[in-house]
Amino acid sequence: MTQVDPGLAARHARLRRGYGGTPDPDDSAQVLAMPIVLHLPKTEPPARTALLEAAAAATIALCLDPRVDTGGPWHESFDAWMNGRIRKVARRARGAQWRAVQDADGVTVEVDGAQARAFVPCPVGELDPRIKRLQIGGTDLEHDAPEEPPPDLPLLWVNSSLDMTLGKAAAQVGHATMLLAGQLDLSAVLDWSRRGYAVAVREADSRTWALACDEVARGRAVAVRDAGFTEVAPGSMTVIARR
Repeated sequence: MTQVDPGLAARHARLRRGYGGTPDPDDSAQVLAMPIVLHLPKTEPPARTALLEAAAAATIALCLDPRVDTGGPWHESFDAWMNGRIRKVARRARGAQWRAVQDADGVTVEVDGAQARAFVPCPVGELDPRIKRLQIGGTDLEHDAPEEPPPDLPLLWVNSSLDMTLGKAAAQVGHATMLLAGQLDLSAVLDWSRRGYAVAVREADSRTWALACDEVARGRAVAVRDAGFTEVAPGSMTVIARR
């Protein structure tokens, strides 16, 4: 029988309990958000799909990192974030900017040369200056045409009809990995952790999206429904994830 780290079991249980319940603070500067930084070098930028896959994996890797355990250095901030609205804000960096943010608390994942780093959630008014100076909008990446997704990886379908920017899509696939991990049983999460939380991200056309929605209705997949703070209407389904 496979031995499971009790810490991983506790972290997985935290994700299964879900989030929310704590209202937003009156002071908007105290709203909690998880920063995500995407590495977008000026020359030879990565493929959009690979960068979204890196962002998705970095998010769940941080959520299941031992440092979020009770007594760990990230626990208090992470738990407070989980108790409220789950917000993520993606920014972009290149060169010295990217190297500088590696010293801020977080987890970096690389996929096919694409790199993304998820950081410990914090109040938006207290964001590390190295992250705060980075641009949120701006540079995007062309949609690419990746191969068929590997059958042995979790699959995240992105709703192409919403035409989300790269940063918005990065936040949404991060949400999706959290919901998916909460749905999976512990043994599946353990197997996933051994693969570095690798995922396949693909754009869904209208037919594929309809089929994915049917999987959600049957309880075979989970959907991210956006709160509507940016870009899309409240309640929009942005990403659907399945094992």
